[in-house]
Amino acid sequence: MAKRRKGRPINGILLLDKPLEISSNQALQKVKRIYFAQKAGHTGALDPLATGMLPVCLGEGTKFSQFLLDTDKTYQVTAKLGVRTTTSDADGEIVTEKAVDVSDKQLLEALDTFRGTTQQIPSMFSALKYQGQPLYKYAREGIEVPREARDITVFRLDLLRFENDEVDLEIHVSKGTYIRTIVDDLGELLGCGAHVSMLRRVSVGSYPRDKMVTLEQLEGLLEQAKQEGETLSTYIDPLLVPMNTALEGMPRVSVDEQSVVYLRHGNPVQAQNSPKDGFVQVYVDDTNEFIGVGQINEDGMVAPKRIIVEHSDEIIS
Repeated sequence: MAKRRKGRPINGILLLDKPLEISSNQALQKVKRIYFAQKAGHTGALDPLATGMLPVCLGEGTKFSQFLLDTDKTYQVTAKLGVRTTTSDADGEIVTEKAVDVSDKQLLEALDTFRGTTQQIPSMFSALKYQGQPLYKYAREGIEVPREARDITVFRLDLLRFENDEVDLEIHVSKGTYIRTIVDDLGELLGCGAHVSMLRRVSVGSYPRDKMVTLEQLEGLLEQAKQEGETLSTYIDPLLVPMNTALEGMPRVSVDEQSVVYLRHGNPVQAQNSPKDGFVQVYVDDTNEFIGVGQINEDGMVAPKRIIVEHSDEIIS
């Protein structure tokens, strides 16, 4: 008999405002504990140096985390000119120090080279894997491994402030773009070097910034629930956004109740308004209930890809 998961089958996505100096996994575990969730996963790690939006998927929401990994993101960053480091951020060792003699015109011209689609070589301190190991593990051992340049797109790059040796930017980028690498490349282009002294992710896809929740807020609600003798879920569950918000822009199809049964047993079905190929969001005709993600197969049918499993409400402590 399969072992039952500990916790409650809560499903949804929390837009966590990750604080400084803890890892994304540490933040994830705190959220999972507070929600007493059976399953939890995050969507795109932020370094301990970075703060900001970290969507935490709970329960069946973990099935759709990959689609958030693939979406575009927006960051606010402070570049410290004059100092280049091994990690391209404030945690690294200093490689070079140079005087900063950069005009507004030079900075604006340099920034313009990053807009649009370009190629970027991933940082050695990224989580990308080489022969099964993340690059940062090789970097910590002083080992340089080959990395292929890949296409990235900077949709928007706004200069917010340029004062002395600091440059504040807001950058809207495609998936897989490394802001540290952009800052390091900017420093080299300006001839003085640069590194990231502050990094904050302010949005993932179209999720609103004002919907972010801090760990302090969650802990406060936890304490409030204890003091008032209320069920914690009454306070914190409404903070979750629906699972299907991770699938913005994906086509929708509708199926009948019988087709839902077939999908949940791994079988492809016919659906209304199906595109010719690709992934689709699947909903029930009559109730508009979200069932999961399907993929159009060679026969034009919807094959199950990430289908929500119905759980009992029983909690295992």
